[in-house]
Amino acid sequence: MTVFILLPLLSLIFFLLPKKFQSYFNALLTVSVAALSSYYAIEVIATGVTFTESLPFSLWGNQIEITIDLLSAFFILVIDFTVITGSLFAIEYIGMYKERRKSDFSLHFFSFFWLLYSMLMVCMIHNMVAFLVAWEIMSVSSFILVIFENEKPEVLKAGINYLVQMHIGALLLIIGVILVYNETGSLNWSGLTTYFAGNKNIGLFLLFFAGFGIKAGFVPFHTWLPHAHPAAPTHVSGIMSGVMIKMGIYGILRVLLHVQSDLLTIGIIILVISIVSGIAGVGTAIIQHDLKKLLAYHSIENIGIIGIGIGTGMIGIATKNELIAVLGFGGGILHVLNHSLFKSLLFYSAGSVYLRTHTRNIDSLGGLIKKMPHTAILFLVASIAICGLPPFNGFVSEFIIYNGFAQGVISSSIGLKILMMFSMLSLVVIGGLAVFCFTKAFGIVFLGTPRHIKTETVTEMKWHSLLPQYLILIAIVAIGVVPGLFSGLFFNLAGLFTHTIIPAPQAVVVNVTSISWFALLFIGITLLMYLIKTLFTRNKIVEQGPTWGCGYTGNADKLQYTASSYAENYYHDMDNLLNQKTEYKPIATEEIFPQQRTYKTHSESLAEEKLFLRVIGSMQRLLNRLAFVQTGKTQHYIMYMFVLLIALILLTIFKVI
Repeated sequence: MTVFILLPLLSLIFFLLPKKFQSYFNALLTVSVAALSSYYAIEVIATGVTFTESLPFSLWGNQIEITIDLLSAFFILVIDFTVITGSLFAIEYIGMYKERRKSDFSLHFFSFFWLLYSMLMVCMIHNMVAFLVAWEIMSVSSFILVIFENEKPEVLKAGINYLVQMHIGALLLIIGVILVYNETGSLNWSGLTTYFAGNKNIGLFLLFFAGFGIKAGFVPFHTWLPHAHPAAPTHVSGIMSGVMIKMGIYGILRVLLHVQSDLLTIGIIILVISIVSGIAGVGTAIIQHDLKKLLAYHSIENIGIIGIGIGTGMIGIATKNELIAVLGFGGGILHVLNHSLFKSLLFYSAGSVYLRTHTRNIDSLGGLIKKMPHTAILFLVASIAICGLPPFNGFVSEFIIYNGFAQGVISSSIGLKILMMFSMLSLVVIGGLAVFCFTKAFGIVFLGTPRHIKTETVTEMKWHSLLPQYLILIAIVAIGVVPGLFSGLFFNLAGLFTHTIIPAPQAVVVNVTSISWFALLFIGITLLMYLIKTLFTRNKIVEQGPTWGCGYTGNADKLQYTASSYAENYYHDMDNLLNQKTEYKPIATEEIFPQQRTYKTHSESLAEEKLFLRVIGSMQRLLNRLAFVQTGKTQHYIMYMFVLLIALILLTIFKVI
């Protein structure tokens, strides 16, 4: 572990390396850090013994320790795998910027390393002040990564918006830590146990939930996410969505380990907020035209699904129904891993499309499956997984959560039965809308014919960019087909919250495995039929021609669905609810020969426009009124300091402060 503490010194090498070697060194350093931290994490999972080692320095008289328990170990492995794949994908992807920018990327890769290192330290440090330091490093390093293309005003705006909201979240966490310290005198997570034992739990929990919820992207704390993810380079977007926002989930779970009362209220609050997040995320994703922004909104949706599992688990603990608790927490925590896999793969695939076509506009794409078959397959598998369909990993975690709902309906009071049935219906709606959205995304981007781009020069990604994506694909399939190999870990993690060890619900695992095998059987039959068809037609003459245009011989590209037309039936008459703005001049009845027209739609977060922007506008108007104090004269500023000093002296004399 001493070597792990010294690894940050190697990050300074980025400022000495030539530009052409930096991406390779970044991958090497990332793999080294991940391998070392994963070693300790795997050892903890294998032995069940918490790893603890004191660091050679203290903070405010408190010895700082590296502590890896089962919860930390799980998140460390998720972080390591996702960041490794991101560093490998970045090797080719960052080359696009090398051709356009003369500056080197030392600061970018330096920040990339510190994002990885700070996330690991967030999981390893149990001293809350040191935790906040690591939390701040994570926010600042990710901010630098987001504003990589800082010459673009929209990127800089998105980055500043992200940084401001991260500091609002950090401020809430600092207030929570101060409350715990004043009550218990402890700066460790264990101090929460003492605080919760002597005080109502709901207040402090909601404070921490808001602080961590901003990082996670729960509604209404999500407004930074749809701007920051599209602004960042794709390998950064994959890591931010795959694991960085999960640090908010880690923080919430860490606090829940110590909660002792108000369990039912806390569970219902988490469940309701998560349902709203899931439906709002996927509902807004459907109407997006930017491929990366569409994926960003699906991050909000999946954070909602994770929260649904956690909320269900808390309700199980409150009602002393351990099976509901284990299924809820087990499914929710498994979905943390599952989302990190298929969402990072989706972002890498979207980045591959952007790298080859130089556009993220879905309406401009089409027919890419013929030019980028590997990317199309990878995007398709990840799309099926995120929709929660077998035989892939997303189905497993959602199926476990569904079983938690079913147990709640069977063995709960009438009020909770209604809540569980409503929650189950909500998860069904989320899944159905996800299928609709990714049918649109995959169909318009990869199928049909090109709309506005020329695909003659489009080629598939190089092998070292496809390799990390196929590694993710293997993990997605493995969890989906043989969930029994992984279920034990997640039910053990759920046992941390029930404070008991109960047998894993094997019936659930068997049912998941059976469904996955049947799905594989269906895929196998389909492939067999395709093989038979290929064998029978291999000696036949196969002719290719344009797609039949119903007798229309003009530009068939215009006959295809666009992102707007595909989703029109969905958002029809819901413009206000979805905050959809349309720019189009209708054709008048007397206009016999219509003039050329354009049709544009645009949607932003309703919470951002109706809530946060109004608050920001009010603050801006207030600050504008106070702008008169900025006179630019040195003597005035000296006078301000003098007046402040006198005021502090008077307040001290009269014992006001």
